[in-house]
Order: sequence, then structure tokens, then C-alpha cells
Amino acid sequence: METLVFGCLAVTALTMGWLVFVLGSMARVTFALLAALVCVGGVTMLLGLPYLGVVLVLMTVMEMVIMAVFMIAYMMNPAGLMPMSMVHNRYGAMAIAAGVFLALAAGILLVPWPARPAGEPPADTTFQLGEALMGTQMLTMTVLGLVLLSTMVAAIVLATARGRYDRYGDRLERRVPRDPAAGGTGGAGR
Repeated sequence: METLVFGCLAVTALTMGWLVFVLGSMARVTFALLAALVCVGGVTMLLGLPYLGVVLVLMTVMEMVIMAVFMIAYMMNPAGLMPMSMVHNRYGAMAIAAGVFLALAAGILLVPWPARPAGEPPADTTFQLGEALMGTQMLTMTVLGLVLLSTMVAAIVLATARGRYDRYGDRLERRVPRDPAAGGTGGAGR
């Protein structure tokens, strides 16, 4: 069953990757690339790295959704749906892509893979991957993640033009808040 799922994901990833170069609009290309990278995340999970696969899928989905939102908001053509060329130097790009694919495939087939040391594979591949990537810096990266999260929350709070105290002022017992921006939430100022 795993082999069948692996094959389906691999073929879908390759097909969607091919569509990235064939489709004629940025919006369609974005979703084709999203599908290809989600399939790659599924293959990563099948290879025994569930944490890395889930992170890849989550990062890809958020990145592509943000890209699609910005395309809809800022592109000159409606939602990036107008036909346009996605590549420059099409034949050069295809030659480079084919060369890289052949080199990677040759590496997979010709390089001697290391033998697994005696014993069973580790029970927790997520911990092993984290230890290999972070080593002694795990605490630093955890704290850094919390600092980045709190920075994002603080930036959103500071960017908000008004809040509860703008509407109610010092008199929080008012029944109807005043509306300094006129037309937002709340009634006329009293």
C-alpha cells in the first residue's frame, strides 16, 4: 500500500511541477506548485520523517496562500489569471532542469548508500532530526520562536488604529460608545 501511495504522490508531484511551466497564469501556477510541494511533503512522511513532512506541508500552504492573496490584491491583471509567460529562456531552463534531474538520478543510482548500523532505527525520528539540526542550540531556538511570536502579536496590536479604550474613553460605564472614526462600531459620541 505504501508503494502505491508513494507512486501516486510522486507522479502527481511531477505532473504538477510540469504544469508550473505549462500553465499561463500566476494564480494557476501558484496552486500547481502548492500541489506539487504538498505531494513532496507526503513523500517525506512516507520516508519516515513525519515531522519534517508536516512542517513542509504547513510552510508550503501558508506561503502559497499568502502569495495568492498578494497576487489578487496587487497584480495589474485580475487575480493573476491573465495569460503570461512563466519562464524566461524556456529552452535554456529546460536544458538546465533536465541536466540537474539526470545528475540527481545518477547520484541516487550510482552512489553507494551507507549501511545502517546494527540495531533498530530510533523510535522517535522527530527528536533525532531536531537533535541533528539544532544540537546544543535547541533551547535558543525555542526561545527565539517565542520571541518571534510575541513580536508578531505586538506588531498587530500596535498597528490597530483603535481599540476598546478609543471607543469608550475613560468612562467605561457608557451604554453606547463614541465612535471617533465615524461609521465604525458604536453609536454617536455622547
